Amino acid sequence: MVLRRLPAVLPLAAAALVILAALAPGWLAARRDTPPAEVVPSRVRDPWLWQATVGQHPVGPASVLFFTDHTRYFESTGVVVGRDGGYRLLPINMAEPHGLLSPDGRWYLRPGTGSLVDLRAGEERTTHRPGLQPMAWSPDGRRVVASQSNDDAVITYGPDNQPVNDPSKPDDLLTVDPWSGAERVVPVGTFASHSAAAWSPDGSLLAVAGPADPAAEVAAQERLVVADPAGGGVRWQVELGERRQLAGRAAWHPDGRRIALLAYDGCVVTRCADTAELLRRSWRIEFLDAATGRQIGEPIPVPGSAVELVAWRDGDPVVERQTPEADHRRRQTVLAAVSAAREQVLLTAPEGVSDLEVPGDLLARAAFGGPQTRPSPFAAPAWLYAAIAVPLLLAALALIRRRRRRAGSR
Repeated sequence: MVLRRLPAVLPLAAAALVILAALAPGWLAARRDTPPAEVVPSRVRDPWLWQATVGQHPVGPASVLFFTDHTRYFESTGVVVGRDGGYRLLPINMAEPHGLLSPDGRWYLRPGTGSLVDLRAGEERTTHRPGLQPMAWSPDGRRVVASQSNDDAVITYGPDNQPVNDPSKPDDLLTVDPWSGAERVVPVGTFASHSAAAWSPDGSLLAVAGPADPAAEVAAQERLVVADPAGGGVRWQVELGERRQLAGRAAWHPDGRRIALLAYDGCVVTRCADTAELLRRSWRIEFLDAATGRQIGEPIPVPGSAVELVAWRDGDPVVERQTPEADHRRRQTVLAAVSAAREQVLLTAPEGVSDLEVPGDLLARAAFGGPQTRPSPFAAPAWLYAAIAVPLLLAALALIRRRRRRAGSR
């Protein structure tokens, strides 16, 4: 009798499977016994190939965001590590540059698209005009300094097969409210492009670097300018040459008196014979007086290949650096506090990670030293649970039918 009623029960079973597939990832991956930690983990891991995305199961504000091609997309993909230790994928478009985390870790600013991803809700919103390349959030998290390329997309040729237009034009530097889209041009003089920018600790000044003209861009020679973004004009500027660059978004020392540069000895990037010669370059941090632009203090050596200065810890710069393996798949990225005497590794990423992002609120507090986190295998998309459940249901139905046939034959 029970077997005869099974066809009526099947729709209910199918509906239960759909509900289970939708809710099971959240139930199984939840970490109810672990409150959100306002701290940066000491190590992050590669995600599972079936890891859910931010849009499928939001993980909340990030403690770390890193980029790797060790995902099911087999190309550069963002991996968000939430403050409860959960891992979620943040897919990006092919050849899309890496974006920025907001200081509170809730928003991801996608470069060039004009959109913000809400990591808490899992939604993406178009909030400002596309085409802008964001470089740094202001300390209060209300503005972003961004570069606007004005180059022509197409070169026009005349009858003699010679170009009749100059596609390379100076770029604009802007401060942007990423929620309202309001923009303001920052008067920093002429730049062919902008490579890096850093806000002063109180948000009243901007340091920006980049090549001044196309010739300097080809020669990898940069200029550094300090200006008032409110319209007060340029305070000072210096030529950095070939082997020095603004250290990154956190280049300005917390006391406001120094600006850090990354400098190296060895071949200029445009003239290195091969990857081996490029990796033999030795890096150091130099300092300029923030009021005058004059060089001050003693340099600090940086092991490996320096990428960016991301924070300060007890007066020591915290640097994102990579180990000097020629194979990028074996290269390891870390965050390390460096001084003249030693280096202390604060965050270690797996091999093949190309970039590390930590929210500004955790960097400002130097909130390092959190537990090592591992991705949960249960934080998977609903379709994976359905793909597993449906074959099991079909197998169960086949077994039941087989038993019914045996019972009927008896």
